[in-house]
Amino acid sequence: MTTKMAINAKELFRNQHRLIRFIEQSIRMCSNQTLKQQQQQKTQLEADFQITKSITSQLSTAVPEPIVHDEDVGQQFAASALSVRLATPQQLQPKPDNAEELGFGKLFTDHMLKIYWHKSLGGWQKPQITPLENLVMHPAAKVLHYAVELFEGMKAYRGVDDKIRIFRPNMNMHRMNLAAQRSGLPTFEGEEFIKCLSRLLTIDSEWVPHTEAASLYIRPTLIGIDPTLGVASSDSALLYAILSPVGSYFKSDETGAVSLLADPSYTRAWPGGAGNRKMGSNYAPTINVQKEASRKGLQQVLWLYGDDHQLTEVGTMNIFMLFINEQGEKELRTPPLNGLILPGITRDSILALTRQWGKFKVSEETFTMHNIVDLLNKGRLLELFGTGTACVVSPVNRISYLGKDLYIPTMEQEKPLHETIRETLMDIQYGKVQHPWSVVIE
Repeated sequence: MTTKMAINAKELFRNQHRLIRFIEQSIRMCSNQTLKQQQQQKTQLEADFQITKSITSQLSTAVPEPIVHDEDVGQQFAASALSVRLATPQQLQPKPDNAEELGFGKLFTDHMLKIYWHKSLGGWQKPQITPLENLVMHPAAKVLHYAVELFEGMKAYRGVDDKIRIFRPNMNMHRMNLAAQRSGLPTFEGEEFIKCLSRLLTIDSEWVPHTEAASLYIRPTLIGIDPTLGVASSDSALLYAILSPVGSYFKSDETGAVSLLADPSYTRAWPGGAGNRKMGSNYAPTINVQKEASRKGLQQVLWLYGDDHQLTEVGTMNIFMLFINEQGEKELRTPPLNGLILPGITRDSILALTRQWGKFKVSEETFTMHNIVDLLNKGRLLELFGTGTACVVSPVNRISYLGKDLYIPTMEQEKPLHETIRETLMDIQYGKVQHPWSVVIE
């Protein structure tokens, strides 16, 4: 096949893919009953919570403190120096036929972003976008032996106006830099990385699913690649980002809820550790416990801490509880940022939104399994749900704890709070509501 024929074949495939997507969307939109139900739900939501079109309150536009770079980090990279090497027609991968049936993290786009850091060369080097390719590193690279690495989780959404948006990227960059400091890896200018990432998203824009049932997952990663043994900071590092079209993260039951294993013999994080940083070393030890939960017919692990069995996280998510407190008022509670949990961007967003609504008390306080059991016995526990970038909001309906099944009435509420929160966040992410958290990729 000649090069020209190969290019034409790729273009034909792209156009055929778009035609199929258009037909699928048209068929869905032809359902008047579905449209009517959606409009009724939206009208009720706005009546209950009055979601503003442009929120400028201090609660919802907080900007993280600037990162102070150590002197030995050296020079910073700039997006203006970004170079691009596009994939050849032969390197382009076929896009998924049905974005609504995507799994999570199994398919990847055609390109990636790479930025090297070498202490011996004065710091960060020029950023580059290349075709997606395997990494080549020395077998003694720090990342392979001492888990000198960290990562972030972000998403790109195709809005109702066909514009591509990312959600609060400055928060991800700040969290990533904090993890870099904790790992002895070089910090970087988050705004410059976002600019480079935006260029990558523009190049691979057709990989952003044309549906609200899926999105494009963004995985920024920073690894130590210094080819020396010995526990010490790495003199070389690689900051890169890959993209993956994704669907649902968790497998839930027919109600859409997840069940949890709460086993106090396992601990995910502890005071003085790094449980509040997004490092791979926090996740590898959880895999075997997740397998145990699966063997028992449960979807996720509820991580407990301490003799009083404090609730910390659900799988890779933050956790929220809605209940009736001692004063007889509704209260939404989530554990505080005490070093045991990840400072989730979705968590922060939910706290800001619900405080702005002012419909119930919102608190950041520790709660235990004893509290859960007591509230259940008194009929005062209303909802329990996990939150995170991958899943947005994931309701919980059952906890297996000390040999007993605790049934949580999350899905039995007439107007579940978790659904309102999910719809509100997705309205922002998909451009239905104009909001400063949603950044359009130009």
